[in-house]
Amino acid sequence: MLTRLNRSLRSRLGHRWLVRPQPHSEQSFPVVGVGASAGGLEAFTELLSHLPIDTVMAFVLIQHLDPNQPSALSEIMARATPMPFSVGADGLAVAPNQVYVIPPNQVMTIAAGALRLRTRHSNEVINRVVDIFFESLAQERGNQAIAIVLSGNGDDGTLGIEAIKAAGGITIAQTAASAQSGSMPHRAIATSQVDFVLAPAEMAQTLAEIGSHPYLNGANLSDIVVTDTAEQDTFTAILNLLRSKTRVDFSQYKPTMLQRRMARRMALHSLESLAKYQRYLQAQPTELEALHQEILINVTSFFRDTEAFEALKTEVFPALLRGRDRHDPIRIWVAGCSTGEEAYSIAICWLEYLADQTFNQPSQIFATDISEAAVETARRGIYREAQIADVAPDRLQRFFVAVEQGYQVNSTVRELWEALTDKVPVNIRGYWLAFKRLGHANGGDPG
Repeated sequence: MLTRLNRSLRSRLGHRWLVRPQPHSEQSFPVVGVGASAGGLEAFTELLSHLPIDTVMAFVLIQHLDPNQPSALSEIMARATPMPFSVGADGLAVAPNQVYVIPPNQVMTIAAGALRLRTRHSNEVINRVVDIFFESLAQERGNQAIAIVLSGNGDDGTLGIEAIKAAGGITIAQTAASAQSGSMPHRAIATSQVDFVLAPAEMAQTLAEIGSHPYLNGANLSDIVVTDTAEQDTFTAILNLLRSKTRVDFSQYKPTMLQRRMARRMALHSLESLAKYQRYLQAQPTELEALHQEILINVTSFFRDTEAFEALKTEVFPALLRGRDRHDPIRIWVAGCSTGEEAYSIAICWLEYLADQTFNQPSQIFATDISEAAVETARRGIYREAQIADVAPDRLQRFFVAVEQGYQVNSTVRELWEALTDKVPVNIRGYWLAFKRLGHANGGDPG
């Protein structure tokens, strides 16, 4: 029965839990999305004033703007940079060495090389225009996506930063000392998904340095990492270094995914050969841990696939209990649980299903992951407001409590749930339902 249930669930899940970097032609170029709010315009103009005009990148400013105030952006941009400047328009094609700015009261995304706009809905109380653009940029440009979070209030941009990182892009946040309002960059940095923390002038220098790296300028992965037998040996040697450092054997992971992660790290350090990166790893032990975490990049959220979670309650759980003794405990194992969002989503669906029954089936959910940092986050069960954006209001009220850092999964759910590290739960034969987070188990990438 387990095989049939897993097959049914996989058919509904497909690969929609994965962030897929999109392939691009040789004419493609990096797009830099810049998110800002209070004080962000000053930081953006400083960034532009220090940039060369031939970075072969497009720059898109997504700022929280007052819809009732006239904008002086055209005049400000003209003073800041000689690069051509445009206010975003629906269908406007994006070109390198140009600057684009979101118009007031609009939500802007990017798709098929062009900007897309819609008017903000009146019920969109929380302004998440930065997250929305970053997430579309991750899908559109993949490893050629660069996200920058500048000065601003709130936490807009945190989810988008995670999406860009998961897609293989580059992430940057402004330093607290240089930001007029440090909340947005501080929240972005707190995700642990930011590659560089820099002042605006330093961002310009970094963009100029990494922009010419093959990883960002459209080169094929095979031309960056493993190009010959010698580099294949170097690639294997790096995996051995990782195994010695972390006690994790990545040799069975998909080579293209591993090479893509290595290529991104090489770009961050402006290293254009795998041999140079191997020497860097040997000289900088902290980079080994950074590469380890890169491979284990988390792609997760609450109730990410609504239809799949609904299928649990309407098809999978009923089949699981059909003909089963009401005193026989159910144990659910979630492998590769990451930071816990999907495992908690399964637990919530299970509790909702049981609440509709005339009995209370004894049950327990175990969640495992090889990332100790991810498991520790899962154990706490505390998530930012942006992270619970997809949780329905009735579920939020029933299964979460408000805390200073955001919302915490309540004791009813957490008492059902136990997070482990890399250890398989004992007596695995007694598990009647097992889930594998497809994205995290293969490093967030289908390969």
